Amino acid sequence: VCRWPLLDLCPGDRHQGLRLATAASLLPPATPPPALRLLPWALGSDQNINDNRKGKKKGEGIQIEGQPMTVVMMMMVLSPLRSSGSVMRDKGTGRPESAPLRPRARQPPHPRSESLAMAGAGGGCNDVQWCFSQVKGAIDDDVAEADIISTVEFNHSGELLATGDKGGRVVIFQQEPESKNQPQCRGEYNVYSTFQSHEPEFDYLKSLEIEEKINKIRWLPQKNAAQFLLSTNDKTIKLWKISERDKRPEGYNLKEEDGRYRDPNTVTTLRVPVFRPMDLMVEASPRRVFANAHTYHINSISVNSDCETYLSADDLRINLWNLEITDRSFNIVDIKPTNMEELTEVITAAEFHPNQCNTFVYSSSKGTIRLCDMRASALCDQHSKMFEEPEDPNNRSFFSEIISSISDVKFSHSGRYMMTRDYLSVKIWDLNMETRPVETYQVHEYLRSKLCSLYENDCIFDKFECCWNGNDSVVMTGSYNNFFRMFDRGYRQDVTLEASRENSKPRSVLKPRKVCTGGKRKKDEISVDSLDFNKKILHTAWHPLDNIIAVATTNNLYIFQDKLN
Repeated sequence: VCRWPLLDLCPGDRHQGLRLATAASLLPPATPPPALRLLPWALGSDQNINDNRKGKKKGEGIQIEGQPMTVVMMMMVLSPLRSSGSVMRDKGTGRPESAPLRPRARQPPHPRSESLAMAGAGGGCNDVQWCFSQVKGAIDDDVAEADIISTVEFNHSGELLATGDKGGRVVIFQQEPESKNQPQCRGEYNVYSTFQSHEPEFDYLKSLEIEEKINKIRWLPQKNAAQFLLSTNDKTIKLWKISERDKRPEGYNLKEEDGRYRDPNTVTTLRVPVFRPMDLMVEASPRRVFANAHTYHINSISVNSDCETYLSADDLRINLWNLEITDRSFNIVDIKPTNMEELTEVITAAEFHPNQCNTFVYSSSKGTIRLCDMRASALCDQHSKMFEEPEDPNNRSFFSEIISSISDVKFSHSGRYMMTRDYLSVKIWDLNMETRPVETYQVHEYLRSKLCSLYENDCIFDKFECCWNGNDSVVMTGSYNNFFRMFDRGYRQDVTLEASRENSKPRSVLKPRKVCTGGKRKKDEISVDSLDFNKKILHTAWHPLDNIIAVATTNNLYIFQDKLN
């Protein structure tokens, strides 16, 4: 049992203006960077095996990362017994089970996605095409700041879809049941509940306004008839209960039907209260409020696989919470230097492993990802693994450090891989190999020549999110001009699609878009100089069990689904 260091909930930090320090830390130094140093973890693998081999008795096996070699071999022997034609899913959550720890060239095909749903790809009768389903939000060109969508998240079954905006509101959409007459048409998403999650506040000690903007939403696995979700703004995290009520009690003895209390002296007979049917009412009630634990702005929350704890991360610290305890948390990562002038990087994202409750990762503005094991020590400042790709000296420029900052990190559903998004690319990492990513996909490489103008209009600091499909075979992320990109990992194909009201006819198939970087532009291509950088897709989400995606433009939520020819 670890003795966790208790976090002081009112730290009263003297240092202010982290945002300015963060922005300054992102700027590349005036002098060229020092030579790459050989990191200690790069020399540790063979030595650890040799050290563990010493002193072992016969039959105990070699320890590799705390796991006996005999167990590893048993997993490799038993893995072929799993069916390769379908994805095994956990009965409780509906998510794919953990994949065996063995190399594989290609993910098993999903029953409903034999190939990446590219419009016009292949031409076979079973090809899948992406088509428009719904769009939510006002059509007005004059967009209010409070209506800008700031996060999108499906729940574990995909039945509910939650969005948060800069006005502190949470809107939940529910998927209608599929029509028996049209089995290929999935049910649409309609508004299920809307509530005000956060209100604007003011910190009188620091003279700072606290925005009501919803930074992240995370669903908890469903345990009963009610649904629970976590929502956070810059400082406060709230646990919300979403429940339904379709009956009301009637027949009170001491209370009238309108709620007024009766005089007990007038009661001559006793009645047994009964429940009467009523119109369905969805209630959203705050069950827990987790506050006063973050000095800086919260950028990530992640629910642990034990369903009892979750983490919250700000620019310099990561805290571990119990869902039942609101007045204390445990600080598990603290990268704040003693002298804030020595600040060189900040935490940009953090997430728990989907299967291992002791493992989590966090990314930094320097482009590194650190994997930590909470079994090793109470304070995880010393990482277990660090994932970093060496920089090519030929591609170094003034903007190198800015565009290498990681804006999002996501584990695959199997837990074997990890996806990161920087400004220009998406990278897939194998948790067993820290030296370089196993896959790299260029999202909008044509913008490399536009970095100067993107720096001037602050677009270079945009934080794009990324997501996996249900069986980890396809990844998706957003871009500018309301474009979003999909990359098929097995077939090494990619497609660019657009979320636009011009293509918002019901069941209309999306046409692939191409960006022309120079020379003669073809009919269906768009010039890189014509891209609208005010239209951007930062937030995306993929249905965990089906080919349904949700992408957020400025104030609109687009929902697309696949369509069988």
